[in-house]
Amino acid sequence: MNDRVARFTALVTSQPENPLFRFSLAQALDDAGQPAAAAQHYQICADARADWMMPRVLLGKALLRTGKPSDRAAARPVLEEALALAIAQDHQDPAIELSGLLASLA
Repeated sequence: MNDRVARFTALVTSQPENPLFRFSLAQALDDAGQPAAAAQHYQICADARADWMMPRVLLGKALLRTGKPSDRAAARPVLEEALALAIAQDHQDPAIELSGLLASLA
């Protein structure tokens, strides 16, 4: 376990309801090459706030990187939801990136 993963694991353990600690843990896991573990935490963050776009973006990407066909299929609705939020919140660059990702899944 690398230092960032260990640090954020400890923070999540001490405050499991804190979505920002959990989001940071998910990013650390993702950066450490553990997309499946990261996806679990991104999902919790996405479930915590209906309007939080970034966990959905990163969840979709993590699901695509696990290599499992079932995760790849699960990524599409997550990315579609992230795109809807990007458009609603006027985040143009993420909207363009998400549109491209979704087109590549077709």
